[in-house]
Amino acid sequence: MRSVSFIVLLLCSSVFHVFAAPAPSASEVRPLLEGMSVPDVKVTDTDGSPFSLKALLMQKPSVVVFYRGGWCPYCSAQLAGLKDIEKPLTKAGYQILAVSPQSLAQLNEQKLEEKFAARLLSDASLSALNGFGISYYVDADTAKKYDSYNIALTNDNSGKPVLPAPAVFIVDKQGVVQFSYVNPDYKVRPSPKLILAAAEALVE
Repeated sequence: MRSVSFIVLLLCSSVFHVFAAPAPSASEVRPLLEGMSVPDVKVTDTDGSPFSLKALLMQKPSVVVFYRGGWCPYCSAQLAGLKDIEKPLTKAGYQILAVSPQSLAQLNEQKLEEKFAARLLSDASLSALNGFGISYYVDADTAKKYDSYNIALTNDNSGKPVLPAPAVFIVDKQGVVQFSYVNPDYKVRPSPKLILAAAEALVE
């Protein structure tokens, strides 16, 4: 793969620094950058089996999508849009992984609602969100609003609710980030065409 970079959000004081804990807000996340290695963290699939995310990424080039949850209409639209580029991505040798902080039960409920092209993974421990530098604390007013909608957010060890800034990473088989798109505005997502163009450029 040759290197392609498209980073919408760049709020790092140093390319070597990544948050090991959630940022105070979405606008203060510090995501992994091009050339950085992904962390060796555990995630869980819909069968409930925990495994190393890095080991999975090293099986083949990967498009890794971090999303807020199946309850988020913008996330659902983004994942549904991946169906349009699943075939060319697969043909180019990629796997699609969709990671959220949802619990295993929530993930399986989402699985039953719709058949997504992506492999759904749970990061209820928040280790992947923290390791990729995209997690942030949800402010009290927003958390209260979500609670009124019966949306259960995932809390960290401090008891505070955490969400990811929606992100897309393209990672090579060595576990190195080749492309990243992160935006603190959860309503803004990269188009499927943009993701496909970046992925295909990396294998040319």
